[in-house]
Amino acid sequence: MPTLGIDTRAWQYGDPEAAPLLLVHGFRGDHHGLEGVAQGIVSALPGVRAIVPDLPGFGESPAIPGREHDIELYGEWLRAFADAVAPAGLAVLGHSFGSLVVAAAIAGGLEPSRLILVNPISAPALEGPQAALTQLAIGYYRAAELLPRPAARRLLGNPVIVRVMSEVMAKTGEPELRSWIHGQHDAYFSTFSDPTTLLQAFRASVSHTVPEFARAFTMPTLLIAGERDDITPLPKQLDLRHRVPGSRLRIIPGTGHLVHYEAVDDAVAFVSEFLAGARADEREAAA
Repeated sequence: MPTLGIDTRAWQYGDPEAAPLLLVHGFRGDHHGLEGVAQGIVSALPGVRAIVPDLPGFGESPAIPGREHDIELYGEWLRAFADAVAPAGLAVLGHSFGSLVVAAAIAGGLEPSRLILVNPISAPALEGPQAALTQLAIGYYRAAELLPRPAARRLLGNPVIVRVMSEVMAKTGEPELRSWIHGQHDAYFSTFSDPTTLLQAFRASVSHTVPEFARAFTMPTLLIAGERDDITPLPKQLDLRHRVPGSRLRIIPGTGHLVHYEAVDDAVAFVSEFLAGARADEREAAA
């Protein structure tokens, strides 16, 4: 899909004529991360189709040439992409960094019918329970910035470092699920277009929080949080809930920042209930 001068790659699930739900993945991931959630939603709600693009500079979508990949650009890109794929309107879901992209897009004028944020980034990067690990990550990305591009790519895609990140984020004690999560990160966590874009996106991910944009959330809003999320502690998700009048917060026990991997069934159930409620409201209004 042509968007801001690039061919944004996107995957669609469900009936092509059904009501669109746009899902936006997190930092260093691609559409594969939300594939299970997308498939589960369209199975539960045949009247919904899920559209999952790769963010610019990740997966199969190239970086946007000549632009700084800051949160403003990602918000601009999402507005343009949404206008192209669903000009009549859509619901939108963002996970992790995707929650920031969605929030920035809404603050810039995107008007989804319904908003769903999964593991929203609701606290500054250095205030969470894993602040020391965040400092290490900042040092890691800064070190990569100083290296020549080939060496930077080798460092950023180092399989040992990727595995350490995966081990820290995964909370499940189920060996098979844990192994599958590591496999997903091994396969898709380093499919970025180039080190410069990755570093710019990282700065965007740690320089903003969803509450900065929450005043613009005037549509029905669902928040889904993992009880053991290392990126945003639960009290900050509760604070976000209070910042968005009428919003709902669903907490998944025992799960951390990887709700989209560790608690797919729960996420699908919460999202499906929320979207089904929207359709019921529309029917009542039309009656």
